[in-house]
Amino acid sequence: MDDSQLRNLSPLDGRYHDKTQVTREIFSELGLIKARIKVEAYWLLYFLENLKQDRLNNESLSILKDLTKNPSDELALRVKEIERTTNHDVKAVELAIAELFEGQPDIQSLVHIFLTSEDVNSTSYALMLQSGVQSFVALLKGLQSDIKELALQNAKTPMLSRTHGQPATPTTLGKELNVFAARIKKELAQIEAQEMYAKWGGATANYNPHLLAYPQEDWLNHSERFMQSMGLRLTRVSTQIEPHDYMAQLFHNFIRVNNILLDFAQDIWTYIALDYFKLKVVKNEVGSSTMPHKVNPIDFENAEGNLGLSSALLGHLANKLTQSRLQRDLSDSTALRNIGSAFGYLEIALSSLQKGVSKLEPNTIKIKADLEDRYEILAEALQSFLRLEGNSEAYNSVKDLSRGMTMNKEVYEKAVNELIIDPEHKDILLKLTPDTYLGLAELLAKEGNK
Repeated sequence: MDDSQLRNLSPLDGRYHDKTQVTREIFSELGLIKARIKVEAYWLLYFLENLKQDRLNNESLSILKDLTKNPSDELALRVKEIERTTNHDVKAVELAIAELFEGQPDIQSLVHIFLTSEDVNSTSYALMLQSGVQSFVALLKGLQSDIKELALQNAKTPMLSRTHGQPATPTTLGKELNVFAARIKKELAQIEAQEMYAKWGGATANYNPHLLAYPQEDWLNHSERFMQSMGLRLTRVSTQIEPHDYMAQLFHNFIRVNNILLDFAQDIWTYIALDYFKLKVVKNEVGSSTMPHKVNPIDFENAEGNLGLSSALLGHLANKLTQSRLQRDLSDSTALRNIGSAFGYLEIALSSLQKGVSKLEPNTIKIKADLEDRYEILAEALQSFLRLEGNSEAYNSVKDLSRGMTMNKEVYEKAVNELIIDPEHKDILLKLTPDTYLGLAELLAKEGNK
């Protein structure tokens, strides 16, 4: 390991460096520079093809198309080298691209034409988020699939449910797991539907130089078409900066996903504590420095901590980015550079959760034992049939027999025989056991599987 990682302030680039590869590829400084290069190239290509066809040649066309696909690391490093002189990151991109057209001053002069930095930046971040969403949706679908598979495997496994931490009506392990799979799926649909927006139109987004130079052109139409070529939407009315409302919407969606995953991690932790899950032993791993027997749920604990950090950053970004003094200030620019950190913590959490889920082994012996002889959890069924028979004191009658008590089979059957009048009802209730009072739990465990 390079000792430089030991000097990193952020664990994203230190301890968890190997778990943030997706995020670093997209949201790092390198990712931002490459996105800016793409935007400048896309715009120059569009401008040449639509307004200055006479200056377009096969060589410049080839260079620009290559830049819109995957700019090289070498070019990005050249940008940083130039920035040391310009002290302006977007200007450095412009100059680095211009160098590629050495000997073609008619092309060089058009690099960055009609643009302000925010045109490039807002579009670059939109492209980065577009790519980031695709990657994180894939990661989340992988985890959702793992949870769903575990739910299907345990669709028929009866389990004691708990409300307020106390024994409640029975359920199945699979159904309770599928609750999380279904919630994630719903949020993913909203995330995938989110459109990415960017502003255009120069210093204050009024298309001042555009219209002055080309008064006959429909510049809003040009901007719409330009954005569509990158799979983005145009914010037609803005200040110098894109207002970032779509980002706030997207980040709030991810916060909800984080909360679902946090809920999942905490529930699984609790089930492990209840011994409903065993954790597969990984050779050479240490659970405790002093207690050799321990296998700790560290993956779920790690996820919990990192999900909290991700949501905290996303929440700040959602609140901050939608505010800017007058036509612009630079506070949004500073905040935007932390998008990668927000998603980096999420990437670590997802890695931990997938690892944790892969270690889970349902302890069916313990799960079954907790259900046996817990006939008080059939109190709901008993009082429901009493209501059907017209007993106005149904709830109170059963409450007196069961509240705060452990009811065995003998006591339960005595209550049924004494309270229930209808022979058919009596037969149903006497055949009922804690592990068969499951309603539609098995069906619900499989809900959304198709």
